[in-house]
Amino acid sequence: MEFVAIIRPALHLALHALVPGVVARALWPGQWVRNWAVMMAAMAIDLDHLLASPLYDPDRCSLQVHPLHGPLPLGIYLLLLWPARTRVLALGLLLHIALDGVDCLAMGQLALAF
Repeated sequence: MEFVAIIRPALHLALHALVPGVVARALWPGQWVRNWAVMMAAMAIDLDHLLASPLYDPDRCSLQVHPLHGPLPLGIYLLLLWPARTRVLALGLLLHIALDGVDCLAMGQLALAF
């Protein structure tokens, strides 16, 4: 279990790139690179980490701690699924939140999240 704790932050960051790529490739084989790039742009919601103190804490669950990782923004991300123009971005945002939830679960902090 100690090994997992050591690699968890790096694995978390890698999954933020790999999962959107796999999803984009599966859902849009002809346009997967463009849609993967849009979903990667959704990772900009992590800019809200700049408001935290300390700036980076590998043992902190992002959900409900950072402003763009709370229930209200999550509701907005869900609503963004309906217009076709924002669907790929919304999916990227939701994948980001889901991956952060998995990270919180791995730290044993999911009960604190939502």
